[in-house]
Amino acid sequence: MDIATTSAKKLMTDLGRAARSAAAELAFAPAESKRAALLSAAEAVWRERDAILRANAEDLRAAQSRDLSSAMIDRLTLDEARISGIADALRNVAEQKDPVGEVISEWDRPSGLHIRRVRTPLGVVGVIYESRPNVTADAGALCLKAGNAVILRGGSESLNSSRAIHACMVEGLRDAGLPEAAIQLVPTRDREVVTEMLHAIEWIDVIVPRGGKGLVGLVQREARVPVFAHLEGICHVYVDADADVEMARRIVLNAKTRRTGICGAAECLLIDREFHARHGAPMIEDLLRAGVDVRAEGPLSDIPGTVRATAEDFGKEFLDMVIATKLVDGVDGAISHIRRYGSQHTDAIVTANDATWQRFATRLDSAILMRNASTQFADGGEFGMGGEIGIATGKMHARGPVGAEQLTSFKYLVEGNGTLRP
Repeated sequence: MDIATTSAKKLMTDLGRAARSAAAELAFAPAESKRAALLSAAEAVWRERDAILRANAEDLRAAQSRDLSSAMIDRLTLDEARISGIADALRNVAEQKDPVGEVISEWDRPSGLHIRRVRTPLGVVGVIYESRPNVTADAGALCLKAGNAVILRGGSESLNSSRAIHACMVEGLRDAGLPEAAIQLVPTRDREVVTEMLHAIEWIDVIVPRGGKGLVGLVQREARVPVFAHLEGICHVYVDADADVEMARRIVLNAKTRRTGICGAAECLLIDREFHARHGAPMIEDLLRAGVDVRAEGPLSDIPGTVRATAEDFGKEFLDMVIATKLVDGVDGAISHIRRYGSQHTDAIVTANDATWQRFATRLDSAILMRNASTQFADGGEFGMGGEIGIATGKMHARGPVGAEQLTSFKYLVEGNGTLRP
């Protein structure tokens, strides 16, 4: 074993041992203490915004020298508005109902037993994420709210920004009298630590990866710890024959261009042939005017300004001002395409027809299905969760936005009165 591996293993052991100790205390921490910690952290984030911006500027200079994509730069960039959003998300999580100890269900048995199923923390959560510094606050807040300790391993390109935000989170914990090891940030860019986290079954109860296909694939292949899968956001918008034209135009433009670097950005536009025969493709013209590179298949490629699509353009997460588009034969054609190329993240339909919406909603199994709304709403904050660690696309335990409630498990509390089994 080389020196780097030995050092990474020791670091993981130190972080893990401290996290386990903190998790044991958090499991019964008062809800008001967790709330106070998050409110104090929010105040610290806003008070220290200049320091956070200086740290972010340092990260951005390094990122630009490495010629990272515009989408990566966008995800990395902080400004006062985004820092205000981080503070607001912390306050939102603080004010949510505490999930720990909530009675999910209860019942009595003929034997005389009274049984309750109650929410309980997972324990220690490991979060591995790329470039977005806000995940440091979101993940830390949600794990704390659910009574979990968390070990955060942010992207190397955002280490300075994450450190500055993490310092605010620790200040909140300290002010509330909670263990500072409840929220730990891996203090190094050493990639060996990621490997150690994925193998740390003694210390970590679940891993949450948040990032691109390469990161998530690595985690799923290498992890010995259970994983909440978050695959690519290959999000579709289907414009149905019964769609309102102006509504469709607004939704498509927002779904693609509001922020192209987030997992809820639309990557493929499907248009019903009948809609196209009656109305043309004003959505594509809007996208072209907005500067989007439109990769079009079939008759849509005749629209001036589009580029003829290749097979590789479908089922691709561009995370940029690029979108693939094609005509389909009704809702069943859209369903067939999404089943083949989608990632079960978020898919939307624009239609005034209730029956068509029901068919779309029941025959697709994406984590989030939307009607007459932009896919950019695929976000824990927009769902009222205050924030999210990610959008889970798997089918075990958590699915969709992973908020505080999804970061709990449950246990059974069984009461009797000298009850014996015959």
